[in-house]
Amino acid sequence: MNKLLYILLPAMLFFCSCATEFNRVYKTTDYDYKYEFAKQCFAEGKYSQAITLLQELVTIQKGTDNAQESLYMLAMAEYCDRDYESASATFRKYFSSYPKGIYAEQAAYYIGQSLYESTPEPRLDQTPTVGAINAYQQFLDLFPSSPMRATAQSRLFELQDKLVMKEYLSARLYYRLGGYFLNCIGGGSNYEACIVTAQNALKNYPYTSMREDFALLIMKSKFELAEQSIEAKRLDRYRDAEDECYGFLNEYPESPSRPLAEKFIARCRQITKD
Repeated sequence: MNKLLYILLPAMLFFCSCATEFNRVYKTTDYDYKYEFAKQCFAEGKYSQAITLLQELVTIQKGTDNAQESLYMLAMAEYCDRDYESASATFRKYFSSYPKGIYAEQAAYYIGQSLYESTPEPRLDQTPTVGAINAYQQFLDLFPSSPMRATAQSRLFELQDKLVMKEYLSARLYYRLGGYFLNCIGGGSNYEACIVTAQNALKNYPYTSMREDFALLIMKSKFELAEQSIEAKRLDRYRDAEDECYGFLNEYPESPSRPLAEKFIARCRQITKD
């Protein structure tokens, strides 16, 4: 027990002295010293302490030589502290205040980067993802020769893929709901919703690597829609499904889903010939 105390006591004294020093600096009106201490905290990775000091200093130092650096350092401290929402807002504040400032290029990049770090998984609301895409695009437009351009482009494409996956998951959910009708209060069917969602995704993201996945959902949904149709719509929907199957085979002749498309065609022909 005594040995443990001998080990812990110096550490406890060290942390207490650090806390005492920070409190002393926090209360001081010597803002030059406070600023230098905030820079030291940032350099040592004490981001929470740096943030606390800089939040006061950015207001006090407006119009001074340190104004730009203090605001940018606050944004970077928030980013390093993983407070990405605050970081993106502070980087945006810096860029709007100093569009031609020393750190303007970095701030424009980190607006997108902060939003990128906070984007949710594809199943969830993708509003932050859209914000990050817009921020990266603005950065690329404003700084086309930036050394960070390649990273921004890579991140942008990654985020677009996330939006595509969101649309795919939505379309697939509609397909899986199939004939369930309680969610179709406004009319229509889940298969029709699947078709519209997948078609819109292909229109909005024509170069996605998931084109075949969307096309397969459309083909399957059109066939199932025909199968479940009332007599008045049955024939037209089977013909539409057959056309869709042929279109799928023409675009993806080597698809592993080719046998399924051929099976659908055979069934459609059987109905339309009768």
